Amino acid sequence: MKNKEKLTKEEKKELKKQKKENKNPIIKKAIIFVIVIVLVMALVGVLLSVLLKKPEAQPEGVKQTLSALDKYGYTLDDKDTKLYKEEFEKLKTNLESSNVDFDAYAESIAKLFVIDFYSLDNKLNKYDVGGVEFVFPDYKETFKIKAQDTVYNYLEDNTKGNRKGTLPIVDSVTITSTEKSTYTYTPGGDKTKKKEYDSYVIKYTNTYNISQGYDTAGEIDIIKDGEFLYIVARK
Repeated sequence: MKNKEKLTKEEKKELKKQKKENKNPIIKKAIIFVIVIVLVMALVGVLLSVLLKKPEAQPEGVKQTLSALDKYGYTLDDKDTKLYKEEFEKLKTNLESSNVDFDAYAESIAKLFVIDFYSLDNKLNKYDVGGVEFVFPDYKETFKIKAQDTVYNYLEDNTKGNRKGTLPIVDSVTITSTEKSTYTYTPGGDKTKKKEYDSYVIKYTNTYNISQGYDTAGEIDIIKDGEFLYIVARK
């Protein structure tokens, strides 16, 4: 009886062991299946979030460059007016040609300056002064400060796109005369360092989309320094 009882216990033990071994592969498969499902769902979630994500709107203050003349420091931005873009393309064609027409070059930057400086509706604030890139390097800071204290002084900030009202946009510029002359530059008032430049004196008239009392005519002095032209005076 003892041998039979002992054998029965061993059989039970073996049977229990076999059942446990039979369950293990099922449990492993179940765990693997769950892990695969979780990974697939996570991957689908990531893909959906990428596909359905709306493109972030560009802040109002960010400008995107559409075209550039790096050698000259001139850029065309998405916020420039239609008229400015048209004149910029004319300038670009001229400056990228094998034989630059300096008379046309001078008239182009005079037009671009007037368009950019007096078109206020596309400016972000009083510090976003137009036409600066065409100004003689030594005069740029003085020019910006004067503009901020005069034409741009009361320009409402629009970096968040919430400016109320409409400001003028230059919709035409006509060159009425172009004369060649000379211009004397005296750095810091030191006459021993003065330098003579060939120059252009360009007179123009301009119109706006709305009338708010801004200048409609003027005169611009432009100097020739090697292969570059710079605006040195606006009257």
